[in-house]
Formats: sequence, C-alpha cells, structure tokens
Amino acid sequence: MAVTVDSTGSSRGLSGVGVAARLRALDRPLTSYYLVLTSTLLLVALGLVMVLSASSVESYRTSGSVFSVVQKQAIWVSIGLPLMWVTSRMSVATFRRLAFPGMAISLLGLAAVLLPGVGHEVNGNRNWIHFGGPFQLQPSEAAKLALVLFGATVLARKQRLLDRWSHLMIPLVPMAAGVIFLVMLGGDLGTTVVLLAILLALLFFAGTPMRFFGFFGAFAGALVLLLIWTEPYRMRRVTSFLDPFASYHDSGWQGAQSIFALASGGLTGVGLGASREKWGYLPEAHTDFIYAIIGEELGLIGALAVLALFAALVVAGFRIAARSRDMFVTLAASAITAWIAVQALVNMGAVLGVLPITGIPLPLVSYGGSALLPVMAALGMLLSFARQEPGAQAALAARGPGPLRRAMAWLGFGRSPRT
Repeated sequence: MAVTVDSTGSSRGLSGVGVAARLRALDRPLTSYYLVLTSTLLLVALGLVMVLSASSVESYRTSGSVFSVVQKQAIWVSIGLPLMWVTSRMSVATFRRLAFPGMAISLLGLAAVLLPGVGHEVNGNRNWIHFGGPFQLQPSEAAKLALVLFGATVLARKQRLLDRWSHLMIPLVPMAAGVIFLVMLGGDLGTTVVLLAILLALLFFAGTPMRFFGFFGAFAGALVLLLIWTEPYRMRRVTSFLDPFASYHDSGWQGAQSIFALASGGLTGVGLGASREKWGYLPEAHTDFIYAIIGEELGLIGALAVLALFAALVVAGFRIAARSRDMFVTLAASAITAWIAVQALVNMGAVLGVLPITGIPLPLVSYGGSALLPVMAALGMLLSFARQEPGAQAALAARGPGPLRRAMAWLGFGRSPRT
C-alpha cells in the first residue's frame, strides 16, 4: 500500500484517505434524505417478511391460510408508502395548517374510545374503535403525530416569547396533558410513555431550562406508577420482568418465552421461518414480540441489523433537526425522532427482558395499520424536511426526475423525462 508522509513526518495510508472520503459523504446535502428513506424501506420490507413468518401458524389455525395476516399488513403498507410519499412532498406551511385540526380530531377519537359501545378493549387496554369486520382504529397512535404537529406549531409561533414560562408552557402542556389523560383512562401505559417522550423532546429543543426536567421527570414517573398501581395485571407485568421464571406459568410466561426465543437464535439464528416459539408458545409473536422472532430466526446478527437501522434513522432525524434554520422543522424533526427512538427502545427492552412489558409495537416492523400509518406519515415529514436542507434542492434537481416521475411521463402524464 502506498504511504504518504505529511509535513509533520507522520505517515498516512490510503485507508485514511478512504475514511476521510466516507466522512465527507456524511456532509452531503442528501445524506439525511437517503438515510431516512433507506432505513424506512428496509425496516418495512423486513417487517413484511417477519410478519409472514411470525404469524403463519396462527393465520393457518384461524383462517386456513398462512397468508391471511401478512395480506392485511401488505394492504397497510400499500397505503402507507403513498402516504409517506405525499407527506414528503408537503410544505412546512401545510404541516402547520394541519396542526390544530389534527389535534381536535385526535381528542375526539380518544374521547370516543371511552364511550360504551364504541370503544373496544384488547389485553386490558381500552384503546380501539371497531368499524365492523376486520376494520378497527387506534386513535392513540394518531395522537402521537397530532401532538408533534401541535407542539411544534405552537412553540414556533411563540419563538420570541419562550423566555417566559407562561408562553413556554401554555397551551402546549395543558393540551398534551389532556391527550395523555385520555390515553391513561384507556389504560395504555406504553403509549403514555411515548407521548411523554414527545412532550419532553419538544420542550427540551425549545430551550426549556434543565431544572424543569427534574420536576417534570418526577411528575411523569408518578403518572406511570399510578397506571401500574391501579391495574393488577400491569403490576404483575412490572414485577415479573425482574424474574419471569419466578412466575413462569402466569405473568412471566411471555417474558420467559421471549428469552427462550433469543437464546435459541444464537449468532446466526435457526433460519427464516423455522421459529419454534411461534407455534403457540410466544403470545403476540407478530405484533409486540416480533423482535424476539427476529432474534430467534435471524440470530444476533439479524437483531443487531434491526438495531443499526433504527440507529441510522435516529441519527438522520436529529441531523435534520440540527441543520434546519426553521424552528418548526427543528422541533418537529426532534419530536418525531424521539417518538420512534423511545418506542423502539421500549419494545426491544421488553423483548430482551430489561424493561417491563408495556404492549407497544416495534415501529415499521410489527403488524398493525393503526401504528404503521402515523409512523410512515411522520417519516414522510422527515423526508420533506430533509429535502429543504442546505443544498438539497440543488442536489435533487441535478439528479433529474425520479423513477415515479419518469414512469408517469412514459405513460403520457406530464413532461417527458428527456425534455
């Protein structure tokens, strides 16, 4: 290998030049855009494969077809991808206009869940609305996106007044408290934790003094403890995660089976589709505990690959927030990133047995349209923000029309890509 010597007498190999080139690539205008897009598409694709694998036994038992669950997930993905594309083309002004109507609709949905005959309880949480047949909606998932839009809009409008406590806290904190209170009435501990993380991210990146977070952390902790204390099944979940084998045939069953799945996966896994835990041993294998099936079938390598994809998504999200000169973009990007990061960590922590089981899905990977669509809409927002980074528009213009636009031009819609 050729070696050069700089003016200080130290040697520098070509490998150092390669590292420098890779570091420079991270400063390119479209780095954030491609990180978000690639990570999202890979996680969604992996999710479809793993939902098929994890649900195949249950699907065949209930419907006679191994594809019944994954077909529904594929429908949600086919809706989510165009939704993400649409939000990636929307302007900041449009997002801000949607903030107040979105919050109003979310509050109505959360209140409707509590009405007799409208709301439906699943696994101890009253957080679903049934529309007949297989169609159901979980308003608390959409409330996460509504809180992001509302909080970022309100704080951006008050940017010059945020040195006053009254403007910093009102109306964001009371409105967020209302959303969280309605979710708490439904008994959804996992969503409560994620909503608190979104609120904290909005306040932190708006410049709230650090002393506030000590008080707020104590208050949030008290809320979580209240949710745990008021429901015996939730208390059993919290205590059983410390030693799931002590209550193996009761509340510790799910945690123990998750550990069995991860342990049997080893380094490279037992093979795609070869899970033993999905044969009726691990509850919620294709939803909340799909990460355990990933660890079992794809091993430590597969589990770490999923973790790396989420890490890339988080890095890109905070990079978008840091590079923006628009306070709304900074706050919204930070809150979306905190939302996905906290939800992924809480889910994976429960699967690994280091956190209590809270019943929230792994973003983009677990089965379920109510959780998938708001996340994909939020990631479309991140793509929209990434397209507005310094130099990004020029880089996109130099790249030429994308495959969708070329296909539309070929079909006769719009200009030909050659002109």
